[in-house]
Amino acid sequence: MQSTPDVALDQQALYPLPGILNSGRLPVSSLHALYYEESGNPDGLPVLFLHGGPGAGFKPVQGRTIDPSRCRLVMFDQRGAGRSTPTASLEDNTTQALVEDIERLRRHLGIDRWLVAGGSWGSCLALAYGEAYPERCLGFRLHGIFLADQEGIDWWFQGSRAIFPDHWETFAAFVEPDERHDLLDAYYRRLTSDDLELQRAAAEQLRQFSGWTQTFLPDPEHVRQLLEGDAALALARCFTHYCRHRAFLRPGQLLDELDRIRAHPAEIVQARYDTVTPVISAWRLHRAWPEARMTLVTEANHLATQPPMATALRAATDRLLDRLIP
Repeated sequence: MQSTPDVALDQQALYPLPGILNSGRLPVSSLHALYYEESGNPDGLPVLFLHGGPGAGFKPVQGRTIDPSRCRLVMFDQRGAGRSTPTASLEDNTTQALVEDIERLRRHLGIDRWLVAGGSWGSCLALAYGEAYPERCLGFRLHGIFLADQEGIDWWFQGSRAIFPDHWETFAAFVEPDERHDLLDAYYRRLTSDDLELQRAAAEQLRQFSGWTQTFLPDPEHVRQLLEGDAALALARCFTHYCRHRAFLRPGQLLDELDRIRAHPAEIVQARYDTVTPVISAWRLHRAWPEARMTLVTEANHLATQPPMATALRAATDRLLDRLIP
């Protein structure tokens, strides 16, 4: 395991934002169609980036820790998220469906194998996909590790009160006092109700709480940006849906099936003070997969585009590319 020194982010910490090579919409079922984009070098190493949430959708800035001159970067919005349709839909929306969507997208783009990158929920989906289709993966770059275990889910909804009691009390005050022992259930019921205004109000509360917990120092502007547009509803509905069903995975599944990808090159990058996906999950993953290199980043929280996480992610990606590109 490696530790990083404190790093100040400047324009050298992220690669330039590449232009879009190709974009489109891929029908993956009778209901769902996925929006995707390709950028970077069309002849480069294929890299798939899996966004978080679930339901957050991808943002081009999330690809800026990946060298566009060496990589053909593929990003897409998962079911119910971003520009995929129908937005915020929970119907036929499971981890198993998303894994098959990734395979459909790979075949659609004519890619044989790719490096799989993902953070937060994206790390969970990357592991699930890799363990289902190890022969299609070149390696893995994972950060902000989420294993969809009950401990991690309970931490977000209840345990984080220990660090953010002020913001948690606002989050909890949206529901009745006798519901506050199980905020996941309380919010899930509101977000799946027939009352769209109640759904939107619950989504705003959840997204606001999420925003306060993501940055190393309080960042009101970050919270404000998260509440813009309609993205909060998709994220809140998908997030509670997956948490309620523990990502449709059996307990311990991702760690139990690591042998399927153990030989693949892998980098795990984790912020020591991540209060969304605490470091214990990354630690357990690394203990179960010691062949993967782990970088523990100091003075950082969950947000991967802020220093020094961005610098550590860029370095981890470059190490993988050096191994995979002759």
